[in-house]
Amino acid sequence: MSPITRVAIAGATGNLGPAIVTQLLSAGFKVTALTRDASAAKVPAGVSTTTVDYSSLSSLTAALKGQDAVVSTLGSLAIDKQLLLVEAAAAAGVKRFIPSDFGSNTVHPKAAALPVYGDKVAVQKLLKEKAAANPSFTYSIILNGPFLDWGIMVGFVLDAKNKKITLYDGGERLFSATTLESIGKAVVGSFQKFEETKNRPVYVSSAVVSSKGLLEIAKKAVGAEGWTVTDASTDELVAQAWEELKKDKPNPDVFVYNFIKAAIWGEGYGAKFDKTDNELLGIKQLSDKDLEAIIAGFA
Repeated sequence: MSPITRVAIAGATGNLGPAIVTQLLSAGFKVTALTRDASAAKVPAGVSTTTVDYSSLSSLTAALKGQDAVVSTLGSLAIDKQLLLVEAAAAAGVKRFIPSDFGSNTVHPKAAALPVYGDKVAVQKLLKEKAAANPSFTYSIILNGPFLDWGIMVGFVLDAKNKKITLYDGGERLFSATTLESIGKAVVGSFQKFEETKNRPVYVSSAVVSSKGLLEIAKKAVGAEGWTVTDASTDELVAQAWEELKKDKPNPDVFVYNFIKAAIWGEGYGAKFDKTDNELLGIKQLSDKDLEAIIAGFA
């Protein structure tokens, strides 16, 4: 039986937070959203809210007392707050911490070396230290590749509405991607399979696809005519990102996204997961027909 019943979530709104909250509630967990301003918090029915000062260890520790687990979906700009959140969780007796990773294979050496993931690697390091010092404190790092449905909705993975796609390095390299719903289910599953997911990366994937393969599926979903296909080099993206970082005021829209794109579509970043925990956590692998339906839904 899982020791997790009460879950606090930092970042209950945004792109991913609501999907996680929905799955936690569906599975019967008691969910508390940590918020800076309770009156402004837009959380679903059934979710409690606790106002916290993310810059105060004592405030966070008090808020996490009695919680069994913490899920963070805080953005990378809030790294200092996430480090403090880990400290507070350990001090409050939390049993499981899931950090705001939820993306590229940041435990892979080549991906971990990219500056854009330095914050996530710092959190991973702190989690390992806390778990080593206190066996009752554990963590799971959920790695899911790009958000599949969200990435299609906003045109990052593929722009179905405007029929546009970028093929990086020819577009034939496979990468793992996951829907928001399945990421939420992976969080639930990691709590339910508490021992099996303890103190390690947890890999999940809704689909293993190539950009070129996704384009062919999209043509079936929304029509083969009128597509704008752009070719790009991930090596050039990385070179541009490093050059941008040399500037006095580097533009995050250049270096952040260039590094992320390289980690997803470049060579040797571990973007195609060799093994996943799908079976353990009950994550469904999507068929081509499923992908067609998702793409058509955003056209």
